[in-house]
Amino acid sequence: MADKINLPSGYGGLMRYDEEYASKFNLKPIHVIGFIVLIILFRISLSMFF
Repeated sequence: MADKINLPSGYGGLMRYDEEYASKFNLKPIHVIGFIVLIILFRISLSMFF
């Protein structure tokens, strides 16, 4: 008969990180969407002129 191996239960995949993460770049979602739209418009204008 094989011996059973008991492993520690751990955190069950749940870890607590610092909830107040301070980033140097604080972007609002509307700014990201606007930047993507500008890139798309720039790409379209390049294909029209060249």
